[in-house]
Amino acid sequence: MIDPPTVPALERAFEVNVRLGPLADHGQTRAGHRRVIPITGGEISGGVQARILPGGADWQLVRGDGAIDIDSRYSARTPDGEMVYLQVTGLRTGPADVLDSLLKGENIAPARYYFRTVITIETSAARLRHLEDSIFIASCARDADAVRYTAYRIT
Repeated sequence: MIDPPTVPALERAFEVNVRLGPLADHGQTRAGHRRVIPITGGEISGGVQARILPGGADWQLVRGDGAIDIDSRYSARTPDGEMVYLQVTGLRTGPADVLDSLLKGENIAPARYYFRTVITIETSAARLRHLEDSIFIASCARDADAVRYTAYRIT
């Protein structure tokens, strides 16, 4: 008999705090209701130490029910000058009143909505190359001017 695949587990990997700039609402486009939120900075801590650089963004699509498809891309630099590129995709959804409050920039307890993402990483730094060989998922929280998340490596 062939052994079954192993059951994945979650291993805490790193924490992220992404600072956000003012939202640009593009309105209804052929792809849907497009919003672009600039990334102005932030920090990565825990298993990876780095400063998030300004210049990235979250290119969101707001669904008809108020849920948001997340597509964020940004770069970070470690204290040693190594570059790390993060691509974050996911979903934020919940009750209509909670989603409406989040869209207005209000601080809402993360337990009141569902905000999960998948993170993929690229880097040329040899000592961080292991990050490219893993899949990370995150449980996220949206603050008025930031997104915070803890990333977990799927084993």
